[in-house]
Amino acid sequence: MSLSSGVAAGGVVHAGDGGASSWLAKALRWPPSPGAPQPAPSPGPGSTPSADPASSAAASSAAHRQRQQPPSRPYLLALAALPPPPPPPPAQGDYGGGGASTQPLGELAAAGSAPEVVLTLASFAVTKLAYVRVTKAFREAYLREAGVDVRFRLTFAASGVQARAVIDGLPADVVALALPLDLDKIVGAGLIDPGWRTRYPSSSVVAETTVAFVVRQGNPKNIRTWDDLTRPGVQVVLANPKTAGVARWIFLALWGARMKAGAAAALEYVRKVFENVVVQPRDAREASDVFYKQKVGDVLLTYENEVILTNEVYGDKALPYLVPNYNIRIECPLALVDKVVDARGPEVRRAAADFCRFLFTAPAQSEFARLGFRVNPRTCKEVAAAQTGLPPAKLWQVDKELGGWAAAQRRFFDAGAILDDIQAHVGRLRADQRRGGATA
Repeated sequence: MSLSSGVAAGGVVHAGDGGASSWLAKALRWPPSPGAPQPAPSPGPGSTPSADPASSAAASSAAHRQRQQPPSRPYLLALAALPPPPPPPPAQGDYGGGGASTQPLGELAAAGSAPEVVLTLASFAVTKLAYVRVTKAFREAYLREAGVDVRFRLTFAASGVQARAVIDGLPADVVALALPLDLDKIVGAGLIDPGWRTRYPSSSVVAETTVAFVVRQGNPKNIRTWDDLTRPGVQVVLANPKTAGVARWIFLALWGARMKAGAAAALEYVRKVFENVVVQPRDAREASDVFYKQKVGDVLLTYENEVILTNEVYGDKALPYLVPNYNIRIECPLALVDKVVDARGPEVRRAAADFCRFLFTAPAQSEFARLGFRVNPRTCKEVAAAQTGLPPAKLWQVDKELGGWAAAQRRFFDAGAILDDIQAHVGRLRADQRRGGATA
């Protein structure tokens, strides 16, 4: 297991026409009306998040056990991946008008004329470029408007790996993961307030995407619909649902392609697709590498935004992709890690909360849109209205169709559930094929 990391340092990043200079006031006015959901009360420094007595007792017990146990290997690996804050960068020109000082951002930090806060953000692999850009934009705007120099330590890995690392002690102030379920696991460890969904717009879903099919040049296998994934001879590449949030979304998208016909039909369909899967890499980024670099498979199933970014990287070697019309709405949420930010003091909590609010403003959502994420009008109407070029799709939600992620986890992904049954079936099938080949 490895965790890649990056550090968002200084530099001149203009966040949009007027957006960077006014985002803070707009963000602090959310929710827009008394009837809108209100952020959950922030626990005081050193206190535990509120919950029912049984949950509080369990969280307290879990926290006590965590203090008594040595850090686990994921935590140590994650800490090793986090570099120390970098020295202030050299001056790169004026950071824009509207501030009390005309010093470049790097000079201002070096001169010690602004207090400094370092925030750690843990996210999943394919969001790396988005958060590198967004944290730079936030740093510039926040220094100008709040007078605080906020630096970031960024760590990226599979969503489930990040959740486990935070539970085991990775000192992340903010988590932005691929699955709501992964945030709920951190809630269960007593580190995030159970009301995290109500703190920010769109149930704290900061980025959305859907499932795309990437095919070879010319689409020689003529893969165009969900049905085509089950044809004999079609080799499918997708990440491993045991380790990658993207693969769990894809698994549910496959199920959704047949769920209106009943559970038996959906199970048979997904089983046939997995019979055609030739490799299951650890996460979305590794799956792209296998398909693009190693040229394994006929079709790659992945996030739409991952396809768009990968095609930009490959330039004239970009591959065609399509988005099936009936598809899943992939919702990627974020939350403050309350236990961590409260232990670090009110200045850190304030900066971390303001950063989370910034992610729902037009300057930040524009960056997500540029990298191929689908902007929900409920999150940012102006950016959503301006977004063009993405294939149309009718998107369904896990909460509405499958009873939410907790129910989906029990039904599909827990030990002995549907995914395990399908994997066992495929394993038996492959073993029979090998024995038949050896006999022949």
